[in-house]
Amino acid sequence: MRVETIFAGPVERQATGRLEVNTRGPGFTEITDAVRRFVSDSGIANGTAVLLCRHTSASLTIQENADPDVRTDLMAALGRLAPRNLPYVHDTEGPDDMPAHIRTMLSDVSLVVPIIGGRLALGTWQGIYLVEHRDRPHRREIVVNLTGA
Repeated sequence: MRVETIFAGPVERQATGRLEVNTRGPGFTEITDAVRRFVSDSGIANGTAVLLCRHTSASLTIQENADPDVRTDLMAALGRLAPRNLPYVHDTEGPDDMPAHIRTMLSDVSLVVPIIGGRLALGTWQGIYLVEHRDRPHRREIVVNLTGA
């Protein structure tokens, strides 16, 4: 097994931005194009994109962006792993809050994606998604930090 070197050199640039995402309630909102534009505008050709969702009841994931049935099945699976109808102790913000925290813990709030040749190094069928785990629409904030050359 061998690792091919694509780029080696000093970190010369960085850019940090904030992406606001309005969700429609539970489900996936694709943010790939917004992140791609930020990478393109940054002038960074090779480096790393780090994304952080600044919430504990929404998460980030990289998933298939070709067949929406994948996202439907993933939401159903998360519903089975963290159902809304259990008697959770934490219910201050409603019955959907604690299951949302569990679902976020399972899927996480941050991503790291390499940048190669000025583009996100995603696979052919991969997209970056914000996953809303609450029942109502929310405004979510994603911090994007790029480093590279």
